Amino acid sequence: MNATKTKNPIQDIHTQITNQIIAALESCSGKVTLPWIKAGASLGRPVNASTGNAYKGINVVALWAAAMAKGYGDGTWATYKQWKKLGAQVRKGEKSSLVVFYKEMEVETENKDTGEIETGKRCYARASWVFNAAQVDGWTPPAVPAADPVAVLDGAEAFVAATGADIRIGGNRACYNPAGDFILMPHREFFTGTDTSSATEGWYATLFHELTHWSGHDSRCARDMTGRFGEASYAMEELVAELGAAFLCADLGVTPSPRQDHAEYIANWLEVLKKDKKAVFAAASKADQAAAWLLARRSPVEAGGR
Repeated sequence: MNATKTKNPIQDIHTQITNQIIAALESCSGKVTLPWIKAGASLGRPVNASTGNAYKGINVVALWAAAMAKGYGDGTWATYKQWKKLGAQVRKGEKSSLVVFYKEMEVETENKDTGEIETGKRCYARASWVFNAAQVDGWTPPAVPAADPVAVLDGAEAFVAATGADIRIGGNRACYNPAGDFILMPHREFFTGTDTSSATEGWYATLFHELTHWSGHDSRCARDMTGRFGEASYAMEELVAELGAAFLCADLGVTPSPRQDHAEYIANWLEVLKKDKKAVFAAASKADQAAAWLLARRSPVEAGGR
């Protein structure tokens, strides 16, 4: 374990993780398969081995990118100490991956108008370094029953219906119309399979992208939907939608299929991320919020499955 990493200033967390995402995106330049699509398709949401909790927001993207870059085939992570408590040992020379968590603390500030001391809460970013299950010895992952492909797609269909979105089938492109508040999707027959997913899975992955856009309406998650192609706000919303689709595919067990318009968005995303090191954090947070809001539309019975 490299102890010198803990000496990095906390304010560098955003830069370090953003640079990791930028590097992953640049490796995909000119292609249609993005790092979170590749990793998320096979690993699902990253999970902490000690707590059993799934990682959220930016940590999902960061760990997916790390898994893809390093060729890990497992989505389980933990800190050095957590692995040790589980009876496992991180192998000598293994390099950790950075994640971030936020701790809420009470702070006192002086009111500039009245001079009175006011108490409030503020979130502080804290860095943590984790290792993948592929980097340790002495740990056996719990047995996980194989997913039934039919049940997975039935669950996806139930999820889509539960959102209540106005989805209109027809035309030759997928899009969300903010003015009319409806989603337009081509017929399923227009989708073709890939090496990693079927045509049906590709249809759902594209629909999840548009559903994430749909969640941004003022009456739902209220995101800025006014940007035009080429503008930073447009690139930001597209990044939110892409991450939201990847999160939903992972949560519902659907293998995502790369969208054919990925390549034209990547340049815009890179420009936004390079200018603002906190942009991907904001996008991942909004995508997580969108996915949670959409998944919450399901009934308790439906949510008890996938």
